[in-house]
Amino acid sequence: MRIESIDTTDPRNVVRGLRGAVLGAGPAIALGAAADLRADSVVAPGTAVVLTTSGSTGVPKSVVLSRSALTSSALATIDHLGAGSWLLALPAGYVAGVQVVVRSLLAGREPAILAGSFTPQTFAAAAGSMAASVGGQRLATFTSLVPAQLQTLVAAEEAGQDTRIGSFEAILVGGQALSAALAERAAAVGARIVRTYGSTETSGGCVYDGRPLRDVAVRVRDGEVQLSGPMLADGYLGDSALTDSAFIRDADGVRWYRTGDAGAFDGLLRITGRLDNVIVSGGINVSLDRVEQVVRTVPGLDAAIVVAVPDPRWGEASAIVVDRGDLRTHVLDEARQAVAAALGAPARPRDLVFVDAMPLLPSGKPDRRAARAHAVDRGGSTGDGGAA
Repeated sequence: MRIESIDTTDPRNVVRGLRGAVLGAGPAIALGAAADLRADSVVAPGTAVVLTTSGSTGVPKSVVLSRSALTSSALATIDHLGAGSWLLALPAGYVAGVQVVVRSLLAGREPAILAGSFTPQTFAAAAGSMAASVGGQRLATFTSLVPAQLQTLVAAEEAGQDTRIGSFEAILVGGQALSAALAERAAAVGARIVRTYGSTETSGGCVYDGRPLRDVAVRVRDGEVQLSGPMLADGYLGDSALTDSAFIRDADGVRWYRTGDAGAFDGLLRITGRLDNVIVSGGINVSLDRVEQVVRTVPGLDAAIVVAVPDPRWGEASAIVVDRGDLRTHVLDEARQAVAAALGAPARPRDLVFVDAMPLLPSGKPDRRAARAHAVDRGGSTGDGGAA
């Protein structure tokens, strides 16, 4: 089966391509960097999308998603949230954007599309255009955002702007961890947030507010979260070794995706971080994800990220990267105290590094590699962190 490259600069191209690939007999479409695949690349019949991951922390991979996987995921979301109309406010070339389109197509509706750059004004205009009713009943509206977008809207609401964030029946938020502080601020301005967990390899979010969607199974093996269900990708294009490593079968023949995330599951899934996002500081393993979770509880740091930096004494340490703003003088000390109390003194971040604007990937996620490069290059307000 052939693959057709799609120009994602106009989201309507993606809508047309997905309509053929998911609902019709059109060719599979390539999105993101996958659009640069060789012209003679072929995939198995039933493939709908070859989608390249963002590569925020590693080498991008081209994920092969079948029509069946995408529709299974979309129908599970519709089953959980109910029917309605969707606003595409994310880039259409990423899995969360793809799923907004697929859910809309399966519901027999065109998605509303946010035109131009994402701002509180453009979001409000797009949301306002969605008002509709069926049989005299208001049609529920939904959208999907990443935390950086939510942060922008919440800040605008707090400043007195009407972004219409409260007009949505539910706003799915995924792509990265949502801090408790931002979730509380969003609720205070009327947003109904649903936290989602998943990846391109699972056709998008498949665990909502910690609970698996219909037909999704969750287990934890050796501390790693693994997922199973009809939404799993077929694998990685042209990389059978990586496919066999990431997608495994148990003794009963059930296929599981190894997420690489650490967590616990007792009916409610709790993610504690990436298994590979760990530094060794003075001989002690420190999870940067756990440090980041604690740092984000400190007022003013709810959108900060934590990255690894070299340390001449301890080998590695961590640095907090945050947008430049009117932060209190002692916020680094507060963050270090909070981390020490929660995780122990060796986990304390060493530096606080300011950026004029958090570097972002096209998907809206923080570009951690760029942030780390900035932290390594610029340094920050230095404490005496590390394994002391």
